[in-house]
Amino acid sequence: MTLTLQDCRALDAQDPLHALRDQFTLPEGVIYLDGNSLGALPKTAAARVAQAVTSEWGQGLIRSWNSAGWFDLPQRLGNKIAPLIGAQPGEVVATDSTSINLYKVLSAALNIAAVDSPERQLLVSERSNFPTDLYIAEGLCQARGLRLLLVEPEDIAAALTHEVAVLMLTHVNYRTGAMHDMKAVTAAAHAAGILTVWDLAHSAGAVPVDLTGAGADFSVGCGYKYLNGGPGAPAFVWAHPQHADRFWQPLSGWWGHAAPFAFTPDYQPAPGIARFLCGTQPILSLTALDCGLDTVLAAEPLGGMAALRTKSLALTDLFITLVEERCAGHGLALATPRTHARRGSQVCLSRSKGAHAIVQALIARGVIGDFRAGDGAAGGHPDILRFGFTPLYIGFEDTWNAVEHLKQVLETGEWTQARFSQKGAVT
Repeated sequence: MTLTLQDCRALDAQDPLHALRDQFTLPEGVIYLDGNSLGALPKTAAARVAQAVTSEWGQGLIRSWNSAGWFDLPQRLGNKIAPLIGAQPGEVVATDSTSINLYKVLSAALNIAAVDSPERQLLVSERSNFPTDLYIAEGLCQARGLRLLLVEPEDIAAALTHEVAVLMLTHVNYRTGAMHDMKAVTAAAHAAGILTVWDLAHSAGAVPVDLTGAGADFSVGCGYKYLNGGPGAPAFVWAHPQHADRFWQPLSGWWGHAAPFAFTPDYQPAPGIARFLCGTQPILSLTALDCGLDTVLAAEPLGGMAALRTKSLALTDLFITLVEERCAGHGLALATPRTHARRGSQVCLSRSKGAHAIVQALIARGVIGDFRAGDGAAGGHPDILRFGFTPLYIGFEDTWNAVEHLKQVLETGEWTQARFSQKGAVT
């Protein structure tokens, strides 16, 4: 039986996580379904960053590297991230961007493979992986004389041959929300002598992750999506302890030195994960990320990531059901797996035409999702309407109302208005 609006309000009233919504500044009249691109603003962030500017920077000046604890912020934030991704204290640092961190860990993985298995000349990834991951991999392969092999998800297992050095995957696909079985895929790769690099950009803070339990080798992730760290927030990097000290990472900057303020002319890498730091850290951005992490960790007394996951699946189940029942006949198809074990925290719908305009019409109504273009090839990837469900601040009534707006946009043909066909620089 389809849930009514009243049913959804009742579910929100019974939801122990619902109060966590009060941690965020959410515009009146907006249903924000784009937290998988940029998380909402924590209420504490503006004042905390202002304090860092006016007091720590303004009054403390350079003394604040010590007195305000600026120096060890990457490690302290890394320790907050660690339990969200199944890592141990001291194994994660918050630093740089996802792309830069991927360059570091992918280089390290390829260095290990070059020593242990120099005959392996392939790097395998998913064809629909996030483009920056593929671009970084392509550049490294060109520089090292290796070959990048891109495959469809169903062909990954067959691609794990004795020729492959590294398998690089994003845990939850950015286009479809499809989630890999990290433990099973990692085990299959290791059985073939292959190292694994996992991108957690659409996983950290959204779905339970256990890097240690999966036996993963390296991982990176994003700070500004489900971790609510703000636009361009620092990312994070993790390396399995067995690999962390084997090689320098390629961006051997002074912040990753064993003794940065010894100012020696030669590079001596810091032990463990600290060597994956590079240059002077962006303190104001790290301060905002600290507030974002607190919003996720606030769920710990209420069941933590397991409780967030349960609610996420309930929200996405409801959205899928309502779309299929209330928006039938309008050319929408589900691109996200129905199976819980294979679904992240987003729902993606495909449409042969008008996807961008439909998203723009929804945004004009205050329902903010986003659009991802297909490749236009016959039998290729279609255009996607993408909706992220962050259970910290999205509720069941929000979900019902979002589908009601979608239904109205489709039934009235509102999306065909010329103004909704205009494309900005960011879609």
